[in-house]
Amino acid sequence: MISARQLVRRFGDHTAVHELSFEAVRGEVCVLIGPNGAGKSTTVKMLTGLLAPTSGTALVRGTDVTAKPLEVKRKIGVLPENLGLFGALTVEEHLSLTGSVYGVPRHAIRERTDRLLQLLDLEHGRHTLAENCSHGMRKKTALAMALLPGVEALFLDEPFEAIDPVTSRTIRDLLVSLSRQGVTIFLTSHILPLAEQIATKILLMREGQVAWTGKPSELPTSLENLYLDLIEAPNAETLDWLGSPQS
Repeated sequence: MISARQLVRRFGDHTAVHELSFEAVRGEVCVLIGPNGAGKSTTVKMLTGLLAPTSGTALVRGTDVTAKPLEVKRKIGVLPENLGLFGALTVEEHLSLTGSVYGVPRHAIRERTDRLLQLLDLEHGRHTLAENCSHGMRKKTALAMALLPGVEALFLDEPFEAIDPVTSRTIRDLLVSLSRQGVTIFLTSHILPLAEQIATKILLMREGQVAWTGKPSELPTSLENLYLDLIEAPNAETLDWLGSPQS
């Protein structure tokens, strides 16, 4: 359904992604985990046709993303790193525009908009301009845009960042439900407990390369311990002057 074959992306002398290969089958939830600068967002951009790879191939349902980007974009929903919102449009107008671009019938756009606004607790902000929305509202608006069309695959860049615990639980349960309906989901996240709960496949990335990949059941230890062992250890330095008696 979604596959990468030896994907490479260079920016000048810097290699952001190096020979990335993986496959996510229908209904799979593939979670890409890594620190800032590991190449996660670059990977999402290559898989969704927003950025051409230096070499290698990205495929969605057997279609080459670079060769036929418009064909691929009709099949996928995307929550991008920068959210891609227009400040002068309201939350509702963003969903209406998305539905029109994907060719969703007008009555279906209205129905799906109402359901998504209710689900993501955005009903109160329906008529709020994006430029006046909080970051959490903007994130949920962009997610609703990715969910509104009847897509076969979702690409979500940090969907759980900067949202409240209730919405996080709602999105988690929704993604699990969508995967059971056959939607393939590829997402990035820093939140290890959530990733371990919803993933059917995990990719740990460090400096543009995959350091470990497998199913949650194949983890040799907890995901947190594996991340700390393979990706980056916590800084153990202490601030010895805090709590010390004043001289």
